[in-house]
Amino acid sequence: MSGRISDSTVRRLSLYLRMLRDLERTGVEVVSSARLAEPSGATSAQVRKDLSHFGSFGKRGRGYSVEGLVRALEGILGLSHSWRLALVGVGKIGTALLGYGGLAARGFDVVAAFDADDAKIGTRAFGLTIRSMSELRPVIAELGVDIGVVATPARVAAEVAAALGRAGVGAILNFAPIDLSEIDGVPIRTVDIVLELEGLSYLLSEASRRSGSGGAGG
Repeated sequence: MSGRISDSTVRRLSLYLRMLRDLERTGVEVVSSARLAEPSGATSAQVRKDLSHFGSFGKRGRGYSVEGLVRALEGILGLSHSWRLALVGVGKIGTALLGYGGLAARGFDVVAAFDADDAKIGTRAFGLTIRSMSELRPVIAELGVDIGVVATPARVAAEVAAALGRAGVGAILNFAPIDLSEIDGVPIRTVDIVLELEGLSYLLSEASRRSGSGGAGG
């Protein structure tokens, strides 16, 4: 593998894998770089460049073996085994994440849930008993948690992320509407729903400006 791989490349690999799995389910055996490029809006040249970081795949003029590339990308993305997740914050977003079966299907197993609300502690949600924050460190150590998920209000998100880092998780996914930086070498990814919606709002507004029809509110 050549050098550090950019986040944008890794995101495209995930999109390639999603399409490949869909193709595999429908019995497609070979796929071109041009078709793989479609979900990400990349070019066929970009697909070939992204894959070249990790080795040689496919044959010129013949495309890629769907099954072979699925297995290769699963290995590259670390999906050939399961990762254990701990969720902090069992509100609306946290509860939705617990109920989302797609996580386990992709190798991400939520094994613990924590909250600071006494009314929630001790209750069960989707097969998990919600635990007190005071149990965070020992439970994460006992269960061998790999990834911490922050789904708390923004005002406590940094404190919770720091606690997860101290407890020994290897990475953190943040759903709170606040930017969090790496903590003691633990990488953090933030999912900002509002930011994504604003991006969509721009695209809709731009389309309206081009058509001269005006926006929904204007």
